[in-house]
Amino acid sequence: MDCRVMRTGAQSTLVLIILFVLAGCASTPLASVPLAERDSIAANLTRDINRLASDEFGGRLPGTPSEKLTLDYIADGFRAAGLESGTNDPGNAWRAPVRLVRTRPLASRVAIFRDDEEVGFSGEAGVAFTSRRLALIEQGDVIFVGYQSEAVAEERVTGKIVVMLGEPGASPARREALFGKNPAAIITVVDDLLAMAEIRADRDRERWLLASDENDGVSAYVANNAFAEAIGTELWNALREEAEQPGFDARDLDIKARVEASSQRRDFVTYNVIGRLPGTIPNSGAVLMLAHWDHLGECGDDAAGDLICNGAVDNASGIAVMLELARRLSASEPFDRDIYFVATSAEEAGLLGARAFVDEPPVPLDTVVAAFNFDTMAVAPAGSSVGFVGEGRTPLDSVITEIMAGAKRELGNRDFADSFLQRLDSWILLQEGVPAVSLSSTFGSEITISAYLSERYHQPGDEAGTIELGGAIDDLLLHEELVRRIADTTLYPANGG
Repeated sequence: MDCRVMRTGAQSTLVLIILFVLAGCASTPLASVPLAERDSIAANLTRDINRLASDEFGGRLPGTPSEKLTLDYIADGFRAAGLESGTNDPGNAWRAPVRLVRTRPLASRVAIFRDDEEVGFSGEAGVAFTSRRLALIEQGDVIFVGYQSEAVAEERVTGKIVVMLGEPGASPARREALFGKNPAAIITVVDDLLAMAEIRADRDRERWLLASDENDGVSAYVANNAFAEAIGTELWNALREEAEQPGFDARDLDIKARVEASSQRRDFVTYNVIGRLPGTIPNSGAVLMLAHWDHLGECGDDAAGDLICNGAVDNASGIAVMLELARRLSASEPFDRDIYFVATSAEEAGLLGARAFVDEPPVPLDTVVAAFNFDTMAVAPAGSSVGFVGEGRTPLDSVITEIMAGAKRELGNRDFADSFLQRLDSWILLQEGVPAVSLSSTFGSEITISAYLSERYHQPGDEAGTIELGGAIDDLLLHEELVRRIADTTLYPANGG
């Protein structure tokens, strides 16, 4: 509909037409602040998103030169808003280190020695992976554990090559338990070549991990028929049958194995940025806000002439909303509780910055009374329904629904919002018992986000010129009201009552 008003001869008719057209064409914003104030908020969000999503920032990939620009911009924004460093570490003001490892498989070889004859497996039938630059076990002793892990004594497997039977869903936990007993390597025998292809598709790519999580063991995988042929079909069938019997005990085999793997590796340090708005009542708990600053760097097609994935929506918009909240809250009277603002790194690589935060939090996690995650904020128009990610999992539901009702906000599709639960930094906090949620118009309905996901998500097209700020401003004001309530110990006691 064209929202311009047509001329008419009767003044009363003109007034009615104007009112009707404005009601039909405008997305009525929340009435919580005047329109001029919304315009001011929009200008601040636009400025921050334009800067963070500019080509100069290079797509904000951790461990690249663009990281320093990003960290400086956020820390300067926190400082200008009146926050103080929230790291509780004078040696790392504003910036909390996140130690990472990036690895990409290069080559591998898996072989069995039987009667002094080496039987190697083709790339389709056998593969090995390590996070080390080179791992080599030339002729290791072999022990077969079947489906066991916890029951195997550590002294039985230490220094040996462990052969285990693969079982979808259960194998990862078994491998982790066995690696805790210091084997030289683990060979998992999987069903067939199709299973091998799935493993290569999953593992034969660059991986990012926290240095503290690194397992320097060697994981190998071999297809069942190939392994049977290598050690002898009769022996292998007997071993598999034994593994199915009650009381099965791990069995040392009269064979040796070779496992070799190499990888391209980089160790580096990235940073979370943490600011704090001090509260006035010590030991009354804290409110936490977080948003990830990182994106993908250059991920476009060189032939298309646009390499940089700028990440305007994902997640310059979340950082911009958090910065504006810092300004608005800091300009208020002091709050009872501390309010922390955390810009996390390496979210795109597996929520790694959030994991580093919970590993070494600047405030005890059990004192955080509420945490709010801002991610992918600038998609929905004003007046959109709210996606409540984490509903039903924290004591925050009642205060959230009460304030939403006061702001005349409606809940969106619950199932759709819940589908994002494990994809957001708030999931890491939630797993540690922190009441953490994400409230965003973006996740209110599949219709709202579908065009963004199909056309711009993790693509060069996620640029500042494509953002929609109506819903982001609604969400910012909703969070401001929530934080004001929860940071007040009289309005929101520590037990959420």
